[in-house]
Amino acid sequence: MQFQGLTFAVPKEIMPGERRVSAIPETVKKMVSNGAKVLVEKGAGLGAFFSDEEYQSAGAAIVADVEELFSSADVVLKVKEPQFNSQTGKHEVDMMKAGQVLVTFLHPAAPANHEMIKNLTAKGVTALTLDGIPRISRAQAMDALTSMSTVAGYKSVLMAANRVPKFVPMIGSAIGMIPPANVTVLGAGVAGLQAIATAKRLGAVVHAADIRPEAAEHAKSLGAKIVETGVPAEIAIGKGGYALSLPKDWVEKEQQALYDTIVKSDIVVATALVPGRIAPILITEEMVKNMKPGSAIVDVSIDQGGNCALTVAGEIIEKYGVSIEGTKNIPGMMPASSTTMFAKNIINFIANFIKDGQVVIDMNDEITASTLVCKDGELVHAGTREALGLK
Repeated sequence: MQFQGLTFAVPKEIMPGERRVSAIPETVKKMVSNGAKVLVEKGAGLGAFFSDEEYQSAGAAIVADVEELFSSADVVLKVKEPQFNSQTGKHEVDMMKAGQVLVTFLHPAAPANHEMIKNLTAKGVTALTLDGIPRISRAQAMDALTSMSTVAGYKSVLMAANRVPKFVPMIGSAIGMIPPANVTVLGAGVAGLQAIATAKRLGAVVHAADIRPEAAEHAKSLGAKIVETGVPAEIAIGKGGYALSLPKDWVEKEQQALYDTIVKSDIVVATALVPGRIAPILITEEMVKNMKPGSAIVDVSIDQGGNCALTVAGEIIEKYGVSIEGTKNIPGMMPASSTTMFAKNIINFIANFIKDGQVVIDMNDEITASTLVCKDGELVHAGTREALGLK
């Protein structure tokens, strides 16, 4: 059997506000039926409305002691990167051991995660990051980034609409017509397209920008007005259709092209990402300074550093009268939908590198090569090494 002899751990997520969990009873049942032992931390699924009893019925063992949970596992399945656990007084990395496998969203190139990644590497953990899954047909069912981006794009517009002090749609009233809000979406990937669609449903006037011509066309098909960035396609598009990191001078040209649209926006949803790299800064402090007071920015790309120069990870701040939201776990705000999607992605992902009860890290496999962060004390993730200045 595929998972024969392996013990999987499903800890409770401890990031504030995070209600997702890495496995649901349905996926636990699949793991157990394929020979695995599954340990679920007590209460791990409650935030997503899955009870301990449901996990037990699916074949899992419920463990109250999180340190015991970590120490007993061959493979740890998480949603968010390891955090400091205030209840135990230990960081989750310190509860792990050499040779153990960690599967989660690590966003290893983001500066905020560098120390944690160094510690994981030093521990000898084999860590794979779900944000590295390539955009290929074979990986679609594993693509948690796409699944979570769908949730984040939808929810981000609702969050921003809640913060702006005006109507989003055009409103007819006894005193005349009240104009609709202007929404700008940066990045027309999965999250951006969902944000555009949601903003259009709410009745906003929507502008969108993406350096990839095909992505811009997708945005246009949803009714967005396209902001031309002027970036040549040959330097904009990388493998799998993802955006490439641009040279500094082209980032500055892109900022200039976006300036007028952003400062006139009531809402900006920033979703522009470069896989495995730090997110590009597209919203400068000068832009924020010149936006209308009461405007709102939701920086969906914050897990990889953020698209706005002023965003503070994990916080909502106000600067120059503009609210800037850096919530790191937007999908965690919709735990029922996002958990079900995530759990199914993750079981498909682990099935790719676990064969007959053995963890097989095959660097000739495109999916494994794109997601492996560290193994046997060596940091191998290209984007992280670049961000750390390592050759």
